[in-house]
Amino acid sequence: MLHDDVAKVIEVIRPAIQADEGDIHLRGVDEDTGVVSVELEGACVTCPASTQTLKDGIERILTARVPGVTEVVHVGVALLGAEEGTAVSL
Repeated sequence: MLHDDVAKVIEVIRPAIQADEGDIHLRGVDEDTGVVSVELEGACVTCPASTQTLKDGIERILTARVPGVTEVVHVGVALLGAEEGTAVSL
């Protein structure tokens, strides 16, 4: 149930993120802890304000509109690769 409610709210806020050349995708909801995992894409990946958007925007909206949501975290491909120790070469 929590997942469906979160997905509905993300669909409502998605156009605002897309208007700034970014996007957001729901990747998971931990029903026990209330932690929502999202992936930010496009301009959001390199934007210096993306952390502020995530916490002060997306997290604030989700915690206000969906009872049970406690936190929103970004789980992008680049972050997952870094956690696994994947080397990056230029």
